[in-house]
Parts: sequence; C-alpha cells; structure tokens
Amino acid sequence: MTEKSTRFRAYVDHRTRQTMTTLAVAATMILVALVACEDNQPPDRPTVRDLREASTISERTELRIGVNVDIPLMSYRRNNAYHGFDIEIARYIADSLGFGDKSIRWVPLDTEDRIEKLRSGEVDIVVASFSITEEREKRVGFAGPYLITTPEVLVATEYVNEITTITDLNSEEYTVCVAGGSTTEAMLRERGIPHQQANNPAACRDGILAGEFQAMVSDETILAGLRSENPDELAIVDMPFGVEEELGIGVPVEDENLRDLVSYFLDKSYQRDQRDEANAWETAYNNHLGQWLGEASQPRPDGAPDLVDHDDKNRR
Repeated sequence: MTEKSTRFRAYVDHRTRQTMTTLAVAATMILVALVACEDNQPPDRPTVRDLREASTISERTELRIGVNVDIPLMSYRRNNAYHGFDIEIARYIADSLGFGDKSIRWVPLDTEDRIEKLRSGEVDIVVASFSITEEREKRVGFAGPYLITTPEVLVATEYVNEITTITDLNSEEYTVCVAGGSTTEAMLRERGIPHQQANNPAACRDGILAGEFQAMVSDETILAGLRSENPDELAIVDMPFGVEEELGIGVPVEDENLRDLVSYFLDKSYQRDQRDEANAWETAYNNHLGQWLGEASQPRPDGAPDLVDHDDKNRR
C-alpha cells in the first residue's frame, strides 16, 4: 500500500469514528430528552370506573338512598312516588353511578336518624337537607355543597307582626319547635333559646297549625316547602341569625371513593351550569324551589376530583 493510500485510509477511519461518535451522542441526547419528557407527563388520571369498583357500592344491584318523605318542595312522598328538589338531585347522582329508577331503593329517614342509618350501613347515601358541619364530618363523609341556605323562622300568620326578632324567640309567651338532630337545634341551644324538639320538620309545622307551637326554626328551603301547602296559615320571618348552611350528600365516612364519585358528578353539573348548558341542578331547582326562593345558582362542590369519564355507567 502506498503512503498516499495509507494516509487516505487513516483519514476515512478518523471521519468514520467522528461520525459514529456524533450519532451516538445524538442518540443519547434524544433518549435523555424522551425520558425527561416522559417524567414530566402527568400520571394517568383515575377513571369513574376505577373509583366505582373500589367503592362500597361496587357489588350493589340497587342503591339505597336515605331521604325525607314529608318536606314539600324538597323531598316528599305522594301515592308511593317520591318528588322534590332533593329527590331529583338523588336521581341524577344514582343515574350517574349506574343505577336507573328501578335500581333505587328509597329509605325514609327522620332528621335525627340520618347519621346512624348511614353509619349502620342501612343506606348507601343520604340526600335529605343534610347540612355539612365540622362535627358531622367526623362521622360522615360529605360531597358538596350542592345548595347553600340560611335559617329562618316559620310562624302562624297571626303572629307575623309579633315574632319578628331573635329576642322575641326568647319570650315565655311563645313556644319554639325545631327538628331534633338538626343544625338549627344546635344553633338554638348555643344561643340559649328555649325550644322543643320534634322528630322532623313536618311535626313542627303540624304543631304550629294546631296551636301547640307558635314558631319553628329551620333552613329556608324546608320552611318554604312547609309553607307552600298552607300559604294562608303560615308565614316566613327573615331573622339575622348570621349563618349559612351548606347542604351536602352524606356517604360512609370511610368510603372516600364514593364521596369522590358523588363530588365529581355534582361538579359535572356545576361545570355545565357555568357554560350555560342544561344541567340537572338547574332543572331540579326551577322545578321545585325557584318559584318560592327566586333565582339561584349551583355552588361549586369542594374537592371534586379530576377523573376520566367514559360514560360507562354499568347500568343494571
């Protein structure tokens, strides 16, 4: 081999090594970039199906929903059928979870029984004007709020100009009724306002109409419903209690998956409302409460998760 050929061969080998090194470096950089890109990708979001299969309702063939049966506008039973704002919200949640009307078992509850029925496993969820409180959250999981309301006073119309202030409620002339186990009962107790307890709001209403009580305290949605059936005999008095009540859907405290599912579907309705699209909450409110309480918007539920929803409802 001539000296010229040897130099050419050496040159070619050098250029080949340079090219291979360059390609190797480039490949390494591409691989590093791909790994870095993969590391920066958000983790796979859980799906509605994932949470449903991990929840306490995964093997249920029916959904047991605890409800009131005697609160007009909110939740009541007529001719063995259930109606009201809470009932429509409950149906929306049940349908979203994969339970059609024929797979719902309605379980009547008194106000003071809501927590125990849930904790004992007699119901899967509670949709019954259930106010979210710090104390209750120790024993119940809540999804919501799905409605924000305030406590007011219901009186017989003959007392509408006599019972006008919180001070009047303290008078020995009047007997105040409240549903036992309610947040308003706790509020009256904390304020030192004398009162008598009844099993449910309807019993207080009946006591006012019979002259046994002169006033009852509850949230305005319940009072509007009670008054709607006796508008000439009953009146609502607006009193500045200075508190709001957030209504939530109760689930077993240990079942975070079910709570997240219910929160997700409440938020789904909320997001539709924000886009001015038809949604379950607006329909339910306008069908039952709008005429009595005026316009309102669905509040945004707290802590709603970001789930993948393939609309696979596993209908039974």
